[in-house]
Amino acid sequence: MGRPGASPVSAAGDGFIDVVPTWMAEWAISWFGTNDKLVLGIGIAVVLAAAGAAVGLLTVRDRRTGLVAAAVLVGVAAFVVWSRPNLAGADLIPILVGGAVAVPALAWLAGRVADLREAETMSTEGGAGGVGYAARPLSSERDGTARRVFLSGAAGAVLLAVGAGAFGRWIGGRRAGVEASRDELTVDVEFAPADVPDGADLGVAGAEPWRTPNDVFYRIDTAFSAPLVHPDDWRLRVHGMVDTEIELTFDELIGMGLVDRWVTLACVSNLVGGSLIGNALWTGVPIADVLALAGPSPDADAVLSTSDDGWTCGTPLEALTDGRDSLLAVGMNSEPLPVEHGFPVRMVVPGLYGYVSATKWVVDIEVSRFDRFQAYWSTRGWSERGPVKVASRIEVPTSGGDVSAGAVAVAGTAWAQHRGIEAVEVRVDGGAWASADLGEVPTDDTWRQWVFEWNAAPGEHTLDVRATTGDGEIQTEDVAPPAPDGATGLHSITVTAR
Repeated sequence: MGRPGASPVSAAGDGFIDVVPTWMAEWAISWFGTNDKLVLGIGIAVVLAAAGAAVGLLTVRDRRTGLVAAAVLVGVAAFVVWSRPNLAGADLIPILVGGAVAVPALAWLAGRVADLREAETMSTEGGAGGVGYAARPLSSERDGTARRVFLSGAAGAVLLAVGAGAFGRWIGGRRAGVEASRDELTVDVEFAPADVPDGADLGVAGAEPWRTPNDVFYRIDTAFSAPLVHPDDWRLRVHGMVDTEIELTFDELIGMGLVDRWVTLACVSNLVGGSLIGNALWTGVPIADVLALAGPSPDADAVLSTSDDGWTCGTPLEALTDGRDSLLAVGMNSEPLPVEHGFPVRMVVPGLYGYVSATKWVVDIEVSRFDRFQAYWSTRGWSERGPVKVASRIEVPTSGGDVSAGAVAVAGTAWAQHRGIEAVEVRVDGGAWASADLGEVPTDDTWRQWVFEWNAAPGEHTLDVRATTGDGEIQTEDVAPPAPDGATGLHSITVTAR
């Protein structure tokens, strides 16, 4: 009872995310980035506060209508929670109990307000009639009523606060329990050190580090509040077009043997030159090993994976079985997955955008065919398979900034996961392309740092960058938005040399 996703605010947030048009989702991500959930939460809180105030004012003016409106709000909140995937009937109990307290409390307070108004009217009429001896007793009675209303209301508020606090502590305790299980996993599992390979990070001041720290790794998903899943409760069901349906516990999964792989993940919503990308050392079990236990049908071409919160993702079966380092990850940069990044288990698939591969809090894998299902984003106009496009960006100097004339280090990263980056070139003021120096990489599944030594003449300049993949594809100059399958174009900056 009382799971985080069962709160009206969380359920409303998840529901809004589900129905929001693609263009609005893109707008929110482009404007707010990884703060989109925070902004949505603030907006929902403001709307709920306004709705509560409106119901209160309505009840003061028309008690019956106001109480009906309050009951309707409780009903709407209950429906929103009930309609969310993977929530049980018990999750309605906090809302129903809250409504059972709130609506009668509102009725009682409305009655007290009516009594006060009646007392004030009687006091005023007594004074106007010149009956001086009646004015003081009525005033005294009115003051006593006001005090009783205040004390009763305060007592009720305290009780509600205590109840809300207890519920909040329960949720906090659940979070603490999940975090404690992460700490235990650190002891039970020996995670490899996430040491940056020699030559991978070129050490240019101001450039993004080659290994992205967990606390700044981008997070884009549809979960308004991150699911809290304890490893002891986690199960993975593998079914569908398979020889044998299987179900794995967390201990059974990690008992299959863990591997460590450097993989760069990218969001399809990333704009040209954007920051919705990160590189980490992932620890997990190869997805191909898990699928082999079930025996996929030769006719299958896709996997539909489902998160604990009901989000679905369609992934080409080939990308999970062709030898690439596709993982059911349990660790990230030498520690258990952070809760917000999918603890206890998530999918990591090189070469595909996250919306078709990176299911967090994964609990279900159905082997199937693309013509038999539609996943969350494919119903919203995004492409079905989502291979990562070659891209590059300039990180230093910053666009619009100043540099000293003379030798200037222009640096950044380029990526084309699973194909690798073979070359990076920089163009100054529309001139000829010139080769940049590249950092080393342990695998084609990671991004690659680059640096270009530029002899900057005084004045304003425009710099462009492009990359070439390991199989010879040159990054296109054609501009396209993120939808439906990833942005294209060249990253360009303007700087002034002084």
